[in-house]
Amino acid sequence: MNTSDTHNERIAKMTFASVYPMYLAKVEKKGRTKAELHQVISWLTGFDDKQLQQLIAEKATFETFFQQASLNPNAQLITGMICGYRVEEIENPLTRQVRYLDKLVDELAKGRKMEKILRGA
Repeated sequence: MNTSDTHNERIAKMTFASVYPMYLAKVEKKGRTKAELHQVISWLTGFDDKQLQQLIAEKATFETFFQQASLNPNAQLITGMICGYRVEEIENPLTRQVRYLDKLVDELAKGRKMEKILRGA
């Protein structure tokens, strides 16, 4: 899937701090917890709670966020549709990583079992 350069640039410059409250609201609205959200984010990125809070406080862009992350080797197992794109077909690596995170948050909000969300980890 080919996304435009402006689309990719917009995602790169978006701050994690601006999106995090929406992730949290989405999962809590569906009966999931902040701890579960952090577990999912940690699985994907390797960040602990302290690192997450620091990135939020620094207003780190998604570009910085994923540069500092240690992406889980099973992240490529995340497939499916998110925001009208098939995740596995997104060519831009950063955009694909952001969509991985979006997909995991969606699965959490939809009540999927944690073992499935974390791809059997």
